[in-house]
Amino acid sequence: MNFPKIAKQATCKLRYAAAAVAMSVATSLALTSCIDEPDYGKHPYDPYANFDVLARTVGERYCFFKEKNIDWQEVTKKYRSQINDTTSQLNLFFIMSDMLNELRDGHVNLVSSFNTSYYKKWWTDYPQDFDMRCLEEYYLKFGGLSTSGMRYCIMLPDTIGYVYYPSFSTAIGETNLDYVLAILQKTKGLIIDIRNNGGGLLSNVPTLVSRFIDKETVGGYIRHKTGPGPDEFSKPFKFTYKPCSDKRVKYLDKPIYVLTNRSCYSAANDFVAVMKTLPGVEIIGARTGGGGGLPFSYELPNGWAVRFSASPINDPNDLPTEEGIDPTEGCEVHCTPEEMAKGKDAILDFALRRMASEKLK
Repeated sequence: MNFPKIAKQATCKLRYAAAAVAMSVATSLALTSCIDEPDYGKHPYDPYANFDVLARTVGERYCFFKEKNIDWQEVTKKYRSQINDTTSQLNLFFIMSDMLNELRDGHVNLVSSFNTSYYKKWWTDYPQDFDMRCLEEYYLKFGGLSTSGMRYCIMLPDTIGYVYYPSFSTAIGETNLDYVLAILQKTKGLIIDIRNNGGGLLSNVPTLVSRFIDKETVGGYIRHKTGPGPDEFSKPFKFTYKPCSDKRVKYLDKPIYVLTNRSCYSAANDFVAVMKTLPGVEIIGARTGGGGGLPFSYELPNGWAVRFSASPINDPNDLPTEEGIDPTEGCEVHCTPEEMAKGKDAILDFALRRMASEKLK
């Protein structure tokens, strides 16, 4: 395997795209083509063969073993002992899924024709801090405007702009974003609510960030595997975001609050990482769910696909984001189910009060 060559190719793609999305595809293709597997002939469903390919591929490519203090050899030994020559494909799937769950990573999936594994404890073991019914009924009044997956309105009487963006999976149209920010342009501050946003298209991050910056801004740093060892990575490569063209509508020189909960993951996590470094921006709510690794996919001999984090992406200060990003100091807020059932969203209320206080300064 030519790890240095692969890392160099992937880095060039990242620099060209400015965001990691283009590099994701290029890296996946390059890595897949470089792994030479033995010919399994008439035995593509052999449980040991498929287990060993999965264990080896993850062992050589997963990027957070050291940060999470995981001994992959011990993990592999533990779960390999649970299979034998007669292990069914169904049971093999569950054994493999349990092994992958040891990585404690929401970017890790095993995909078969009958099921997809997914590690959920990165968010299920934490308060939700959000209720859509509460937001709709008591704050949006079942109204507001919608475009490109965004709900937005002006919250009166304080003339505060509000945007709820529940998923980065919905592409943001530049013209749609122009309309949103033009309508909110005369507000005295903006609240961007991304609670329960599990991520999606990384290309949406620079699109959105570009409206809140007036100069080229560091988005973060990415590293690539240069060898199979857990510490074998390239030097960090910086990627940056550029402000949108002057023909587009920007929102500058006003306070911006980003509302978060534990269910903010992956691309949403990346968005929070860069927004937190911008002047006039505060992160309000709970620590995000993390997801700071660029995923890589690979196919096993039996046709199942495995997906896992292969390249760590750090924040603009080159600090890890895999375990989540904390709110701005003094801005950690939580919502109880009892309060939300009564129409009180503590995180949104905190942001509204803080915005009102900003206007008095």
